[in-house]
Amino acid sequence: MEKNDIARLREKYDLNNDKNVLLLYQKLQTGDYDLSSPEGRAFDDEVYERVVKIKKKQAQMQEAAEKEQLSKAGKKNRKSGKRGVVVLTKGQMQARKILLLILFFIMIGCLGYFCVYVYDAGRANALRQQIAHKKDNQDVIDLFSGKDITAVDKNGQQAPEILDEYKSLYSQNKNLIGWLKIADTNIDYPVMQTADNTYYLDHDINQKEDKNGTLFMDCNCDVLKPSMNLIIYGHNMRSGNMFGSLNKYKSEDYYKNHMEICFDSIYEKGVYEVMYVFNSKIYAKDEITFKYYQFFDAASPAEFDSNMRQMEEMSLYDTGVTAQYGDRLLTLSTCDYLENDSRFVVVAKKTN
Repeated sequence: MEKNDIARLREKYDLNNDKNVLLLYQKLQTGDYDLSSPEGRAFDDEVYERVVKIKKKQAQMQEAAEKEQLSKAGKKNRKSGKRGVVVLTKGQMQARKILLLILFFIMIGCLGYFCVYVYDAGRANALRQQIAHKKDNQDVIDLFSGKDITAVDKNGQQAPEILDEYKSLYSQNKNLIGWLKIADTNIDYPVMQTADNTYYLDHDINQKEDKNGTLFMDCNCDVLKPSMNLIIYGHNMRSGNMFGSLNKYKSEDYYKNHMEICFDSIYEKGVYEVMYVFNSKIYAKDEITFKYYQFFDAASPAEFDSNMRQMEEMSLYDTGVTAQYGDRLLTLSTCDYLENDSRFVVVAKKTN
């Protein structure tokens, strides 16, 4: 979102009016406005801070109203001749004090969590920009271009030489498997892969603990074989980091402006065209149904076509893109909050 778009939002929603602030916040929560740009995320944080202040003010007003009600009750008792009568018992007063104390600490905890969240989000975004700059820095690329840097595949065999722009990052972390980018979005991240599908849920590319995590490829995928379907996971962060903006593909208009996804493995470049967009979930192991997160390869054209039909039926809209046995696919998966263990999924076909 550009600065002039944000200016129009400020004009439409008077941020000095609590009702307007809460209405705007509700629309931001439902994704009515694209705040993926740095200015957009800063504006989103500003609105959120105002909402916190409004909630705090409402709580204070509620407390003042309760005090006023108690005061009126006391005056009424005094007028009726019940002078000196205590409205609340000692136990009730003590319980009320404890409740207010608990509410106070909850409020402090929420504010503290918000501050930490904003700090972590900013740090994760700064790290992303730093790594992206390192990948695209021609001086760094030239420095590593003459070096023979190769990886070892899952069978212990020497893999092809790594692309020059990824050699420096691979030297930094051998878990690097590629880079994912969607133009005009903040999705521009390295993709990791380990034998443990949980490690990068809470670690960054430097292998430091980070609740933002890092995008990672399913351990069952193989970019060298290659697997027919490469599955990449990432957190749905409210800040927009990682796959925090992926669910914007629920809008067909958004899809039409972001049809292509670029995914380079560390060995080859790739461009993919979005095919299917759907909601799913993590099912019980013994539940017999289509599980997109278990589709890595198809043993036959019939099996492949069956998987395609399943996803086509689940898709929120028709992109007109189809695939046939032998095509290579890319699946992006993130959490959704429609129900427990729900997921939002975007599937694309390699075109280049």
